[in-house]
Amino acid sequence: MKEEIFALKHIYKRFPLGEGEFTALKDLSLSMQAAEFAGLVGPSGSGKTTLLNIIGGLDQPSEGEAIVLGQDVAKMSAKAAANFRNLELGFIFQQFNLLPVYTVFENVEFPLLLQKKSKAERQKAVKEALEWLGIAHLANKKPDKLSGGEGQRVAIARAIVKRPKLILADEPTANLDAANAHNIMRLMRRLNQELGTSFLFSTHDEKVMAYLERIIHLRDGEIEKDEAKTPKTVSE
Repeated sequence: MKEEIFALKHIYKRFPLGEGEFTALKDLSLSMQAAEFAGLVGPSGSGKTTLLNIIGGLDQPSEGEAIVLGQDVAKMSAKAAANFRNLELGFIFQQFNLLPVYTVFENVEFPLLLQKKSKAERQKAVKEALEWLGIAHLANKKPDKLSGGEGQRVAIARAIVKRPKLILADEPTANLDAANAHNIMRLMRRLNQELGTSFLFSTHDEKVMAYLERIIHLRDGEIEKDEAKTPKTVSE
C-alpha cells in the first residue's frame, strides 16, 4: 500500500468580507498518495490556491483536519509551519521568486542553508539538481540573465534540491510560452517518475492538465469531480 502524503478532512476556510464572511472552502475532504501527479482545476475563485496554501502550511483552515506527511498543519504555530515547509515541502510558483543578487547555484542552495546542511552536502545536492534539470551550465549566472524557461527550471531545481516527498506548484506555466510550458511539464513528470516525488498543481492551463494522471475539479470551494486519466507521456 502506498504512503499517504496528505489527508484533509472536513476543511472549511472562511475569510472576513465586509460585515460578514466569504467561505472559500466548504466541508472539503481529500487525500493523496505517494508519487501521484495530480492537479486542482477550476475557475478563478474556486478555492484552488486556498487549498494549496492550507496543504503547504501557508494558511490554516477555519475548521477541519489537515494531516500532511504525518503532521497536523492546521494546528501548527507560524514558526512550526515555516520550519515544516523548509524541511519537508517544495514550492513552485508562477513568479519564479528567485533572489536577484545571487547566482543560480546560490538560489538553488538556499533551502539547504535553512536546513543547516554542511557545505559538502549542499554542493553535492545542488550539482545533482542542476544536472537533473539540464542547467548545470547556468550555475554562475544571475536570474536577470535567464530566459523564462531557464528561470522556471531554476525554480524547480530549488524545489527538488532537498528531495521533498511533496511539491506544490501554483500555476507554474503561467508566464511561459507553449513550447517552454510543455518542456517544463515533461521535466516535472520525469522527476515525478524517477524520484517518486508527489506533485500537486493548481492550474486552469490545458497544457498542464494534459500531463496529469489525476484531476480534482473544484467549484465554489467544493470538489465537483475527482477523476483519474491517462496523461501524456514524457516523450510526446
